[in-house]
Amino acid sequence: MASINLIESFQDFKEAENIDRSTLMKVLEDVFKTLLRKKYGSDDNFDVIVNDQTGDLEIFRRRLIVEDGFSEDDLAEVEYSEAIKIEPDYAVGEELYEEVNVFDFGRRAILAAKQTLAARISDLKKNGLLQKYADRVGEIITGEVYQIWRKELMLLDDDGNELLLPKSEQIPSDFFKKGETIRAVVKKVEMRNNTPYIILSRTHPSFLEKLLEIEVPEILDGLIVVRKIVREPGERAKVAVESYDDRIDPVGACVGMKGSRIHGIVRELRNENIDIINFTTNTQLLIQRALTPAKVNRIDVNDEKNHVDVYMDTDQVSLAIGKKGVNIKLAQQLTGYGIDVFRDIKESADFDIDLEEFSDEIEEWVINEFKKVGCDTALSVLDLSVEELIRRTDLEEETVRDVRRILEAEFEEDGSDA
Repeated sequence: MASINLIESFQDFKEAENIDRSTLMKVLEDVFKTLLRKKYGSDDNFDVIVNDQTGDLEIFRRRLIVEDGFSEDDLAEVEYSEAIKIEPDYAVGEELYEEVNVFDFGRRAILAAKQTLAARISDLKKNGLLQKYADRVGEIITGEVYQIWRKELMLLDDDGNELLLPKSEQIPSDFFKKGETIRAVVKKVEMRNNTPYIILSRTHPSFLEKLLEIEVPEILDGLIVVRKIVREPGERAKVAVESYDDRIDPVGACVGMKGSRIHGIVRELRNENIDIINFTTNTQLLIQRALTPAKVNRIDVNDEKNHVDVYMDTDQVSLAIGKKGVNIKLAQQLTGYGIDVFRDIKESADFDIDLEEFSDEIEEWVINEFKKVGCDTALSVLDLSVEELIRRTDLEEETVRDVRRILEAEFEEDGSDA
Protein backbone atom coordinates (compact mmCIF):
# COMPACT_ATOMS: atom_id res chain seq x y z
CA MET A 1 0.00 0.00 0.00
CA ALA A 2 1.44 3.34 -1.01
CA SER A 3 0.74 5.11 2.22
CA ILE A 4 2.59 7.10 4.83
CA ASN A 5 2.25 6.33 8.53
CA LEU A 6 1.48 9.33 10.70
CA ILE A 7 0.63 7.48 13.91
CA GLU A 8 2.96 9.62 16.03
CA SER A 9 1.26 12.77 14.86
CA PHE A 10 -2.14 11.20 15.48
CA GLN A 11 -1.09 10.32 19.01
CA ASP A 12 -0.41 14.01 19.54
CA PHE A 13 -3.98 14.67 18.45
CA LYS A 14 -5.40 12.09 20.84
CA GLU A 15 -3.50 13.57 23.77
CA ALA A 16 -5.13 16.94 23.12
CA GLU A 17 -8.69 16.27 24.29
CA ASN A 18 -9.99 19.53 22.90
CA ILE A 19 -9.11 18.60 19.30
CA ASP A 20 -11.96 16.66 17.71
CA ARG A 21 -11.89 14.29 14.72
CA SER A 22 -13.42 16.77 12.28
CA THR A 23 -10.70 19.30 13.10
CA LEU A 24 -8.08 16.60 12.65
CA MET A 25 -9.39 15.72 9.20
CA LYS A 26 -9.51 19.33 8.14
CA VAL A 27 -5.90 19.91 9.19
CA LEU A 28 -4.65 16.82 7.36
CA GLU A 29 -6.60 17.75 4.26
CA ASP A 30 -5.09 21.23 4.25
CA VAL A 31 -1.54 19.95 4.75
CA PHE A 32 -1.59 17.33 2.00
CA LYS A 33 -3.64 19.31 -0.46
CA THR A 34 -0.92 21.93 -0.21
CA LEU A 35 1.55 19.26 -1.36
CA LEU A 36 -0.77 18.28 -4.20
CA ARG A 37 -1.10 21.86 -5.39
CA LYS A 38 2.67 22.22 -5.42
CA LYS A 39 3.13 19.01 -7.45
CA TYR A 40 0.11 19.09 -9.79
CA GLY A 41 -0.95 22.73 -9.74
CA SER A 42 -4.44 21.87 -8.41
CA ASP A 43 -6.03 19.62 -5.76
CA ASP A 44 -9.56 19.54 -7.22
CA ASN A 45 -9.43 15.90 -8.37
CA PHE A 46 -7.74 14.35 -5.36
CA ASP A 47 -9.20 12.63 -2.25
CA VAL A 48 -7.20 12.35 0.97
CA ILE A 49 -8.27 9.32 3.06
CA VAL A 50 -6.99 8.87 6.59
CA ASN A 51 -7.37 5.98 9.02
CA ASP A 52 -7.55 7.71 12.38
CA GLN A 53 -6.88 4.42 14.20
CA THR A 54 -3.70 3.31 12.47
CA GLY A 55 -2.50 6.66 11.20
CA ASP A 56 -2.28 5.42 7.56
CA LEU A 57 -2.89 8.04 4.91
CA GLU A 58 -3.81 7.39 1.27
CA ILE A 59 -4.38 9.75 -1.65
CA PHE A 60 -6.52 8.91 -4.66
CA ARG A 61 -6.68 10.75 -7.96
CA ARG A 62 -10.05 10.96 -9.79
CA ARG A 63 -10.16 11.45 -13.59
CA LEU A 64 -12.94 11.12 -16.15
CA ILE A 65 -12.28 8.59 -18.93
CA VAL A 66 -12.70 10.15 -22.38
CA GLU A 67 -12.20 8.90 -25.91
CA ASP A 68 -8.69 9.00 -27.27
CA GLY A 69 -7.78 12.39 -28.64
CA PHE A 70 -10.52 14.23 -26.72
CA SER A 71 -8.65 14.93 -23.47
CA GLU A 72 -8.55 18.67 -22.80
CA ASP A 73 -7.41 18.65 -19.19
CA ASP A 74 -4.79 16.11 -18.11
CA LEU A 75 -5.57 16.72 -14.44
CA ALA A 76 -9.29 15.99 -14.74
CA GLU A 77 -9.43 13.63 -17.73
CA VAL A 78 -7.65 10.51 -18.98
CA GLU A 79 -7.82 8.90 -22.43
CA TYR A 80 -9.47 5.49 -22.79
CA SER A 81 -6.31 3.78 -24.02
CA GLU A 82 -4.45 4.87 -20.88
CA ALA A 83 -7.29 3.86 -18.56
CA ILE A 84 -7.54 0.26 -19.76
CA LYS A 85 -3.85 -0.22 -19.07
CA ILE A 86 -4.73 0.17 -15.40
CA GLU A 87 -7.96 -1.80 -15.48
CA PRO A 88 -9.27 -3.45 -18.72
CA ASP A 89 -12.94 -3.25 -17.64
CA TYR A 90 -13.08 0.57 -17.69
CA ALA A 91 -15.33 2.30 -20.22
CA VAL A 92 -15.59 5.84 -21.58
CA GLY A 93 -17.59 8.09 -19.22
CA GLU A 94 -16.54 6.29 -16.04
CA GLU A 95 -14.24 7.75 -13.39
CA LEU A 96 -10.80 6.32 -12.97
CA TYR A 97 -9.56 6.11 -9.38
CA GLU A 98 -5.82 5.87 -9.18
CA GLU A 99 -3.85 5.67 -5.96
CA VAL A 100 -1.09 8.23 -5.69
CA ASN A 101 2.14 6.97 -4.22
CA VAL A 102 2.87 9.59 -1.58
CA PHE A 103 6.57 8.80 -1.81
CA ASP A 104 6.48 10.30 -5.29
CA PHE A 105 6.32 13.66 -3.55
CA GLY A 106 9.88 13.11 -2.41
CA ARG A 107 11.40 12.62 1.01
CA ARG A 108 11.82 16.33 1.65
CA ALA A 109 8.18 17.07 0.85
CA ILE A 110 6.99 14.26 3.14
CA LEU A 111 9.16 15.46 6.02
CA ALA A 112 7.96 19.03 5.44
CA ALA A 113 4.36 17.77 5.57
CA LYS A 114 4.93 15.99 8.87
CA GLN A 115 6.61 19.09 10.32
CA THR A 116 3.75 21.28 9.12
CA LEU A 117 1.27 18.85 10.65
CA ALA A 118 3.12 18.84 13.97
CA ALA A 119 3.17 22.65 13.95
CA ARG A 120 -0.56 22.82 13.23
CA ILE A 121 -1.26 20.35 16.04
CA SER A 122 0.88 22.42 18.40
CA ASP A 123 -1.03 25.57 17.49
CA LEU A 124 -4.37 23.83 18.02
CA LYS A 125 -3.23 22.61 21.44
CA LYS A 126 -2.11 26.09 22.42
CA ASN A 127 -5.34 27.70 21.27
CA GLY A 128 -7.35 25.00 23.01
CA LEU A 129 -5.46 25.53 26.27
CA LEU A 130 -5.85 29.29 25.95
CA GLN A 131 -9.60 29.02 25.43
CA LYS A 132 -10.01 26.46 28.20
CA TYR A 133 -8.49 28.74 30.81
CA ALA A 134 -9.89 31.97 29.36
CA ASP A 135 -13.29 30.53 30.25
CA ARG A 136 -12.08 29.80 33.81
CA VAL A 137 -10.66 33.20 34.76
CA GLY A 138 -11.80 33.93 38.31
CA GLU A 139 -12.19 30.25 39.21
CA ILE A 140 -10.18 28.33 41.79
CA ILE A 141 -8.06 25.49 40.47
CA THR A 142 -5.72 23.01 42.11
CA GLY A 143 -2.22 22.38 40.85
CA GLU A 144 0.88 20.47 41.87
CA VAL A 145 4.16 22.33 42.35
CA TYR A 146 6.47 21.10 39.59
CA GLN A 147 9.25 23.69 39.52
CA ILE A 148 10.32 26.38 41.97
CA TRP A 149 12.13 29.52 40.79
CA ARG A 150 13.06 32.71 42.57
CA LYS A 151 10.34 34.82 40.94
CA GLU A 152 7.63 32.24 40.29
CA LEU A 153 6.37 28.69 40.67
CA MET A 154 5.39 26.33 37.88
CA LEU A 155 2.38 24.14 38.61
CA LEU A 156 0.87 21.28 36.65
CA ASP A 157 -2.88 20.77 36.41
CA ASP A 158 -4.59 17.36 36.15
CA ASP A 159 -3.91 17.26 32.40
CA GLY A 160 -0.23 18.16 32.76
CA ASN A 161 -0.64 21.73 31.52
CA GLU A 162 1.85 24.27 32.87
CA LEU A 163 0.52 27.08 35.08
CA LEU A 164 2.48 29.96 36.62
CA LEU A 165 2.17 31.43 40.09
CA PRO A 166 4.39 34.55 40.25
CA LYS A 167 5.96 35.61 43.53
CA SER A 168 3.94 38.83 43.37
CA GLU A 169 0.74 36.75 43.37
CA GLN A 170 1.75 34.70 46.41
CA ILE A 171 0.89 35.55 50.01
CA PRO A 172 4.11 36.85 51.65
CA SER A 173 4.22 33.92 54.09
CA ASP A 174 3.54 31.29 51.41
CA PHE A 175 6.13 28.53 51.29
CA PHE A 176 5.75 25.58 48.96
CA LYS A 177 7.74 22.44 48.22
CA LYS A 178 7.96 20.46 45.02
CA GLY A 179 5.09 17.99 44.72
CA GLU A 180 2.85 19.96 47.07
CA THR A 181 -0.74 20.58 45.99
CA ILE A 182 -1.95 24.17 46.26
CA ARG A 183 -5.04 26.18 45.38
CA ALA A 184 -5.13 29.47 43.51
CA VAL A 185 -7.45 31.47 41.30
CA VAL A 186 -6.95 31.91 37.55
CA LYS A 187 -6.10 35.60 37.28
CA LYS A 188 -5.43 36.02 33.56
CA VAL A 189 -4.54 34.14 30.40
CA GLU A 190 -2.28 35.61 27.75
CA MET A 191 -0.27 34.63 24.69
CA ARG A 192 3.43 35.51 24.67
CA ASN A 193 5.57 34.66 21.66
CA ASN A 194 2.92 32.20 20.48
CA THR A 195 2.97 30.44 23.87
CA PRO A 196 -0.04 30.49 26.23
CA TYR A 197 0.64 31.64 29.79
CA ILE A 198 -1.89 30.89 32.52
CA ILE A 199 -1.24 33.21 35.46
CA LEU A 200 -2.58 32.20 38.88
CA SER A 201 -3.01 34.29 42.01
CA ARG A 202 -3.48 33.76 45.75
CA THR A 203 -3.55 37.47 46.54
CA HIS A 204 -6.40 38.61 44.29
CA PRO A 205 -9.72 39.43 46.05
CA SER A 206 -11.49 36.88 43.82
CA PHE A 207 -9.49 34.09 45.53
CA LEU A 208 -11.05 34.99 48.86
CA GLU A 209 -14.46 35.38 47.22
CA LYS A 210 -14.29 31.87 45.72
CA LEU A 211 -13.12 30.41 49.04
CA LEU A 212 -16.17 32.00 50.67
CA GLU A 213 -18.41 30.47 48.00
CA ILE A 214 -16.99 27.04 48.81
CA GLU A 215 -17.43 27.42 52.58
CA VAL A 216 -20.71 29.36 52.63
CA PRO A 217 -23.54 27.64 50.68
CA GLU A 218 -25.76 30.73 51.05
CA ILE A 219 -23.34 32.70 48.84
CA LEU A 220 -23.33 30.02 46.15
CA ASP A 221 -27.15 29.89 46.31
CA GLY A 222 -27.38 33.67 45.91
CA LEU A 223 -29.02 34.29 49.29
CA ILE A 224 -25.96 36.26 50.42
CA VAL A 225 -24.09 38.59 48.07
CA VAL A 226 -20.46 39.65 48.44
CA ARG A 227 -20.58 43.37 47.68
CA LYS A 228 -16.86 44.11 47.90
CA ILE A 229 -13.58 42.59 49.05
CA VAL A 230 -10.34 44.41 49.83
CA ARG A 231 -7.18 42.67 50.93
CA GLU A 232 -3.69 43.22 52.20
CA PRO A 233 -2.55 39.63 51.52
CA GLY A 234 -1.39 37.78 54.61
CA GLU A 235 -2.29 40.71 56.89
CA ARG A 236 -5.99 41.61 56.80
CA ALA A 237 -9.03 41.50 54.55
CA LYS A 238 -12.41 43.20 54.77
CA VAL A 239 -15.48 41.67 53.16
CA ALA A 240 -18.78 43.55 52.82
CA VAL A 241 -21.72 41.14 52.54
CA GLU A 242 -25.46 41.62 52.17
CA SER A 243 -28.40 39.25 52.57
CA TYR A 244 -31.48 39.20 50.34
CA ASP A 245 -33.31 37.18 52.97
CA ASP A 246 -34.18 39.04 56.18
CA ARG A 247 -34.08 35.76 58.08
CA ILE A 248 -30.39 35.25 57.29
CA ASP A 249 -27.64 37.09 59.16
CA PRO A 250 -24.97 37.45 56.44
CA VAL A 251 -22.09 38.01 58.88
CA GLY A 252 -23.06 35.07 61.07
CA ALA A 253 -23.55 32.81 58.05
CA CYS A 254 -20.09 33.65 56.71
CA VAL A 255 -18.35 33.19 60.05
CA GLY A 256 -20.22 30.01 60.95
CA MET A 257 -20.84 28.38 64.30
CA LYS A 258 -17.86 29.21 66.50
CA GLY A 259 -16.03 30.40 63.39
CA SER A 260 -16.22 26.98 61.74
CA ARG A 261 -16.62 28.39 58.22
CA ILE A 262 -14.11 31.20 58.37
CA HIS A 263 -11.34 29.26 60.14
CA GLY A 264 -10.58 27.10 57.09
CA ILE A 265 -10.27 30.20 54.90
CA VAL A 266 -8.01 31.93 57.43
CA ARG A 267 -5.69 28.90 57.41
CA GLU A 268 -5.64 28.83 53.61
CA LEU A 269 -4.69 32.53 53.58
CA ARG A 270 -1.85 32.03 56.09
CA ASN A 271 -3.71 33.43 59.13
CA GLU A 272 -4.92 36.53 57.32
CA ASN A 273 -7.37 38.42 59.58
CA ILE A 274 -10.76 38.59 57.88
CA ASP A 275 -13.34 41.19 58.92
CA ILE A 276 -16.82 40.30 57.67
CA ILE A 277 -19.09 43.36 57.80
CA ASN A 278 -22.74 43.89 56.94
CA PHE A 279 -23.03 46.16 53.92
CA THR A 280 -25.24 49.23 54.19
CA THR A 281 -25.97 52.29 52.09
CA ASN A 282 -25.69 54.42 55.25
CA THR A 283 -22.26 56.02 54.77
CA GLN A 284 -21.55 56.72 58.44
CA LEU A 285 -22.57 53.23 59.51
CA LEU A 286 -20.54 51.61 56.73
CA ILE A 287 -17.43 53.60 57.70
CA GLN A 288 -17.95 52.70 61.34
CA ARG A 289 -18.17 49.01 60.45
CA ALA A 290 -15.22 49.26 58.06
CA LEU A 291 -12.96 50.53 60.86
CA THR A 292 -13.55 47.33 62.86
CA PRO A 293 -12.18 46.42 65.41
CA ALA A 294 -11.97 50.07 66.54
CA LYS A 295 -14.97 51.76 68.20
CA VAL A 296 -15.99 55.13 66.79
CA ASN A 297 -17.42 58.03 68.85
CA ARG A 298 -18.51 60.30 66.02
CA ILE A 299 -18.03 60.90 62.30
CA ASP A 300 -18.03 64.11 60.27
CA VAL A 301 -18.77 63.38 56.59
CA ASN A 302 -17.83 65.64 53.68
CA ASP A 303 -19.61 64.04 50.70
CA GLU A 304 -18.35 66.66 48.25
CA LYS A 305 -14.74 65.68 48.88
CA ASN A 306 -15.51 62.01 49.66
CA HIS A 307 -13.75 62.48 52.95
CA VAL A 308 -14.59 61.82 56.60
CA ASP A 309 -13.10 62.82 59.94
CA VAL A 310 -13.50 60.09 62.54
CA TYR A 311 -13.19 60.77 66.25
CA MET A 312 -12.55 58.09 68.84
CA ASP A 313 -11.01 57.47 72.24
CA THR A 314 -7.21 57.48 72.45
CA ASP A 315 -6.95 53.73 72.98
CA GLN A 316 -9.02 53.11 69.83
CA VAL A 317 -6.89 55.19 67.46
CA SER A 318 -4.17 52.55 67.09
CA LEU A 319 -6.80 49.88 66.42
CA ALA A 320 -8.42 52.01 63.72
CA ILE A 321 -5.08 52.62 61.99
CA GLY A 322 -3.83 49.09 62.43
CA LYS A 323 -0.40 47.59 61.96
CA LYS A 324 1.50 49.59 59.33
CA GLY A 325 -1.73 51.50 58.63
CA VAL A 326 -3.35 48.44 57.03
CA ASN A 327 -6.74 48.70 58.77
CA ILE A 328 -7.45 52.30 57.80
CA LYS A 329 -6.10 51.72 54.29
CA LEU A 330 -8.53 48.84 53.73
CA ALA A 331 -11.40 50.81 55.27
CA GLN A 332 -10.76 53.59 52.76
CA GLN A 333 -10.68 51.12 49.86
CA LEU A 334 -13.88 49.44 51.04
CA THR A 335 -15.89 52.63 51.53
CA GLY A 336 -14.37 54.80 48.82
CA TYR A 337 -13.85 57.61 51.34
CA GLY A 338 -10.65 59.22 52.55
CA ILE A 339 -10.52 58.76 56.32
CA ASP A 340 -8.67 60.83 58.91
CA VAL A 341 -8.70 59.52 62.47
CA PHE A 342 -8.56 61.91 65.43
CA ARG A 343 -8.44 61.49 69.16
CA ASP A 344 -11.74 62.65 70.62
CA ILE A 345 -10.96 65.12 73.42
CA LYS A 346 -14.42 66.65 73.83
CA GLU A 347 -15.13 64.59 76.93
CA SER A 348 -11.54 64.60 78.20
CA ALA A 349 -10.79 66.44 81.35
CA ASP A 350 -7.10 66.71 80.54
CA PHE A 351 -5.70 69.97 79.31
CA ASP A 352 -4.42 69.51 75.77
CA ILE A 353 -2.99 71.60 72.93
CA ASP A 354 -3.57 71.25 69.21
CA LEU A 355 -0.36 70.43 67.28
CA GLU A 356 -1.02 73.36 64.96
CA GLU A 357 -0.18 75.63 67.93
CA PHE A 358 3.44 74.46 67.62
CA SER A 359 3.82 75.36 63.94
CA ASP A 360 6.44 77.99 64.80
CA GLU A 361 8.69 75.29 66.30
CA ILE A 362 7.68 72.16 64.35
CA GLU A 363 7.70 72.04 60.56
CA GLU A 364 4.29 71.75 58.88
CA TRP A 365 5.10 68.48 57.07
CA VAL A 366 6.11 66.87 60.37
CA ILE A 367 2.82 67.95 61.98
CA ASN A 368 0.96 66.51 59.01
CA GLU A 369 2.75 63.17 59.42
CA PHE A 370 1.50 62.96 62.99
CA LYS A 371 -2.01 63.98 62.00
CA LYS A 372 -2.14 61.25 59.37
CA VAL A 373 -1.92 58.65 62.14
CA GLY A 374 -4.47 60.35 64.39
CA CYS A 375 -2.04 62.31 66.56
CA ASP A 376 -3.43 65.84 66.22
CA THR A 377 -2.79 67.06 69.77
CA ALA A 378 0.22 67.25 72.07
CA LEU A 379 -1.06 64.61 74.50
CA SER A 380 -1.96 62.20 71.69
CA VAL A 381 1.71 62.29 70.66
CA LEU A 382 3.05 62.03 74.20
CA ASP A 383 0.73 59.12 74.97
CA LEU A 384 2.73 56.96 72.54
CA SER A 385 6.31 55.75 72.89
CA VAL A 386 9.09 56.91 70.58
CA GLU A 387 9.27 53.45 69.02
CA GLU A 388 5.52 53.38 68.33
CA LEU A 389 5.61 56.85 66.77
CA ILE A 390 8.52 55.88 64.52
CA ARG A 391 6.71 52.73 63.40
CA ARG A 392 3.47 54.53 62.60
CA THR A 393 4.80 57.68 60.99
CA ASP A 394 8.05 56.44 59.40
CA LEU A 395 9.70 59.62 60.74
CA GLU A 396 13.34 59.55 61.78
CA GLU A 397 13.98 58.83 65.47
CA GLU A 398 15.77 62.15 65.91
CA THR A 399 12.76 64.05 64.51
CA VAL A 400 10.34 62.21 66.82
CA ARG A 401 12.49 62.88 69.88
CA ASP A 402 12.81 66.58 68.98
CA VAL A 403 9.03 66.90 68.70
CA ARG A 404 8.49 65.16 72.04
CA ARG A 405 11.02 67.48 73.71
CA ILE A 406 9.17 70.54 72.40
CA LEU A 407 5.81 69.21 73.58
CA GLU A 408 7.10 68.09 76.98
CA ALA A 409 8.74 71.48 77.50
CA GLU A 410 5.37 73.19 76.88
CA PHE A 411 3.63 71.13 79.55
CA GLU A 412 6.50 71.65 82.00
CA GLU A 413 6.18 75.42 81.51
CA ASP A 414 2.40 75.24 82.05
CA GLY A 415 3.00 73.23 85.22
CA SER A 416 5.54 75.67 86.61
CA ASP A 417 3.22 78.61 85.87
CA ALA A 418 0.49 76.94 87.89
